[in-house]
Parts: sequence; structure tokens; C-alpha cells
Amino acid sequence: MGAVVGGGTTRFKVRSPRAEGVFLCLFDARGGEERIVMARDGLEHWVVEIPDDLTGRAYGYRALGKWDPGQGLWFDEAKLLVDPHATQLDRRFTADRALTQRGADTAHLVPRAIVMREYEHFPKRAPLFRRGGLIYELNVRAFTMLHPDVPEDVRGTVAALGHPAVVAHLKKIGVTAVELMPVIAWMNEAHLGPLGLVNAWGYNPIAFMALDPGLCPGGVRELARTVETLHGAGIGVLLDLVFNHTGEGDAGGNIVSLRGLDDSAYARSSDGHLVNDSGCGNTVDFGQEWVRELALDTMRHFVARCGIDGFRFDLAPIMARSPGFDPGAPIFAAMAEDEWLHDRVFIAEPWDIGPGGYQLGNFPSAWLEWNDRFRDDVRRYWNAEGSHSALAHRLAGSDDLFGKDCRSVNFVAAHDGFTLADCVMFNDRHNDSNGEGNRDGHGANYSYNHGAEGPTDDPAIIEARGATMRAILGTLFASTGTIMLTAGDEFGRTQRGNNNAYCQDNEIGWVDWAARDTDIENHVAQLSRRRADRFARFPRDGTWLRLDGEPMDEGAWSYSGTPGFAYRPPDGAMHPGFTVDRDQRRVAIGELPD
Repeated sequence: MGAVVGGGTTRFKVRSPRAEGVFLCLFDARGGEERIVMARDGLEHWVVEIPDDLTGRAYGYRALGKWDPGQGLWFDEAKLLVDPHATQLDRRFTADRALTQRGADTAHLVPRAIVMREYEHFPKRAPLFRRGGLIYELNVRAFTMLHPDVPEDVRGTVAALGHPAVVAHLKKIGVTAVELMPVIAWMNEAHLGPLGLVNAWGYNPIAFMALDPGLCPGGVRELARTVETLHGAGIGVLLDLVFNHTGEGDAGGNIVSLRGLDDSAYARSSDGHLVNDSGCGNTVDFGQEWVRELALDTMRHFVARCGIDGFRFDLAPIMARSPGFDPGAPIFAAMAEDEWLHDRVFIAEPWDIGPGGYQLGNFPSAWLEWNDRFRDDVRRYWNAEGSHSALAHRLAGSDDLFGKDCRSVNFVAAHDGFTLADCVMFNDRHNDSNGEGNRDGHGANYSYNHGAEGPTDDPAIIEARGATMRAILGTLFASTGTIMLTAGDEFGRTQRGNNNAYCQDNEIGWVDWAARDTDIENHVAQLSRRRADRFARFPRDGTWLRLDGEPMDEGAWSYSGTPGFAYRPPDGAMHPGFTVDRDQRRVAIGELPD
């Protein structure tokens, strides 16, 4: 599929089963367009072979046919369409009404794919990342835009992640894998432009394989070089992929790729309406084999050509839906059996907004899953008087959710929601700058401002907030399973109370390196050294203790006034044990009651 160069020719192949005709559109350096008729190849595909090596040439498609949106037919010769198998684009996507209007030509708006020679393959080797390690979730642009040591012309790009100062920081806090929030080319939501805002997170993709030219101007080779640098430092690289929807939106949305080629990519209800389990206007239909193959091609592309260690999947239940969630879905089996994918790390965000959309604990046993129950129970414990028993379950690997598999990815903050510092600085969200009347974002944050909303000069409040942050971080690092930090939480990053900063490509969303709390940062580094790789499994034959050294009994677990508890591992276990003291707001790894 896509554009393939070989033997002095370039062959183009695209899927559009209901089109009546398809043009290959080649663009010259001045933007001139040449349209070449493609031939139908079987029932579903269109092909054309050009007797030239077109490496570096810009191209797109135009599809001809009926216009009947109610039947999923959006054929409009005026629309330039991006190849779903494009791996490099010449520009970023631009939101514009013309993309939604029949008959409005969009060649001046839509990015053109670039014909690429076959990339060098990365050496096939096992992922660096192991269960039980520390994942560091980061937004490529926000993470480096204010970094004082990264050259200004590199800031905000994938290449910046390979800078020695960045690598040194990751090594200091014990990161075993970075998880890159979407770096795939995406479309801004139409309502953001009039507000003077842009999508800063990238969860609105168009072409799944094409890297965003703003984040990764060097394309696949830039990502591959950065992966190689991080691998050299012993750090794996995971990509956050959005397969659940595309930026073409709802029935009044954009026509830029799949919608104009084959709208059957999007799930529809029995009455013909678009299913919206993603909350973004459309839902990609993984019940279709060709959709699954497109997703598999995408993952193979990043593993084979960039050396990616694994993937985190946004709103992952959609990958196993058609229409209901199925833990035995075909895509899971295909991934487990694939030559390039079978040994990769797979992480599910195990919820979406569709029926039966909360599937925590129900993904295949080889997968890891984001555990929001860990986040909420830990925040409740330190901010809102949660129970000892709930916290003990989370520390022990959430066996009530995963059994003995330890598949939990434990986190106390992620890109979506309050930062760690904001959950001890604010009681309520402050999202007014998002332009939605402060109605967006989570309402339940289990946060506590310690006596003042937002920043304060009161030393007692500052000390209390710091103690709570250290306790929350200590709980994270003492927990069994894989743990995750979001960039900047290790040194007190704030978003000024904004718990949905998806549209804040500015100082609200950027990591402020100049304001680092080095005491918290050094505390995290110390916790990481103590944790090492000893918490991947939980020894279940240890002993739970009260802080006075006596065994925990039913009353101690249930009585909220009990000051804390401890876990003593069995003799000979690598696990060092821990103590939780709520009164002292302290979690100590390796320190146990006498």
C-alpha cells in the first residue's frame, strides 16, 4: 500500500472500493498539479505505476463518485486526499471550512504526502522496557520548549529528546522508558481557531503513520535517531497511538483522507448514524479486517523503521469493539502473532465513552493497563481520608483488579487531569482559558489545597503541600507493578489549576524548567534508586503490620483513625517492604516497624 519505489519505478496503491475513479495527483516544486488516472485493481484498490523514481515528490489523491453522506459516500473531486499509508507530509494540517464544503478545492490546504525510499530497518531486538519499570509520559513540545540547555532551534521537536541534558535528567530519576504523547500529524478542532487556541496534545490524528512535521521535521529518520540515542542510554521509547477516531470528525466534519476514500472506516449504527464511542465525532471500526491491517501496518512501520519498544493505545476498548467490547478481539490475536509486534509492550487506556466502555482489568494477560483506580485511591488516601485497605490493594499490584498478573500501570497524575502539584494546590479546576466556561475537564479530582487556592507565600501551607506530594510519590514508588510519572511532576510542575490543558500550547502547558523544585526532584531520584527493579512482583506471603509492629487485624484495616500500616516481605525476598504513616505524611521504602 502507499507509494513504493523500486527498480526505477514508483507504484501507488490506495483503497477506495466504492469510488468510480481515482486520480493520483503529483505536485512539482512550484505547486503545480498533474492528475494521473489510476486503474482499478480487484474490487477494492486502485493502482498506477510510474516509470520513474519519484523519491521526494509530493502527491495526494482525488476520488470520484457519488455524493450521499447518509450512505457514507463523500466523493468530491475537489478534495485532495492524504494517503492513509503516507509516512511523511510536507506541512501540518490546517483547519478550514473548505475541508467540509462540497465543491471547495482543498489542494492549497491539505498536506501532500512525500514519496520515500524504503527506510533502513532497525535491528530486530527485544524491547528495552520491562514490567516494573518507570514510564515517563511526556508531550514532546511542552517538555522541551523552555529547557534552558536545549538549543532554541531544536526545542519542541523529537530531536530535543536526545540532547545530553535531557538524557541526563531522565537517567537521574531512573526512567526506563519514555512514552511520547502523539507525534502523528493531527488536525486542530474547528472551535479552537476562533478562540486563538490550538490542539497541543495531538489526540486528533489523520494519517496514522505520518509524523507531525512540526514535532518531527526530520520525519522517520529523526525519530529513529532519537530512539537510538535513548536506547544507548538504556531508555526505551513507547508511542501513544490514537486508533479510536480520526480528525475528520462528525458528519459535518473534514474530508481529508479516509472519509473521502472509504467512509466504511467509521462505525455506524443500524440507523446509519456515525457511532461516537470516542467522543470526537467518529469511531474507527475495528470490526473490519482492512482497518485492523492498517493499524498493524502502522505499528510494524514504527517498530521496524524506528525501533519503537511498544505502544500505549488511547481509548483502547474501541480496538476490541464491533460493536461490543470483546477481550478476544481479532486485533489482539493478530498483534500477539505478528513477527514484528509479538514481543512489544502494549498498554491500554482501558476506557472510552461507549456502552460498556470501562474495561479495566479485561485486556489480554500480556498487556499492561492504565489504572485510574490507583490514581483515585492514592489521592483519596492523602487528600480525602481514603481507607487503608484500598491503599494496600493498590500497593500490592491491584490484585483485586488483575489477580496475580501485576499488569497495572500505576500513576498519580497523567496528561489528562491535575498535575501532581496542582492536586495539592487547588480544590477545583480552573479551565476558563480553554473557552468552555470551565465546564470541561474532570470534576472529581480528589485534590486538597491545604488552606489556600493556588500559589501562596504561607510557609506552613507550602510545607504541608510538599509533605503530601512526597507521600504521594512515595506511594507510587512503593507500589507493585509498572509505574508512570508525567513530565515535570517530579519537580512540582503546575498548570495553574487547568486540568484539561489540551489546547494550551503556551506557558500553561509547557514544563517550566526554571521553576523546578529540586528538593522534590532529588526525593524522586532517591525513591527511584530504592525501588530499582524490585517491585515488578509482590511477595504475597509477607506480613501486614500496624505501626506498632503488631499484625493488622480487621479493625485496624477498617478504622480510619489508625495512623498507618506496613508491609514486611518474607525472608529472602528482594522486595524491601515499606511503611505508610498518614499522620506523618510519609512513605518509607525499606523501613519497617520494630
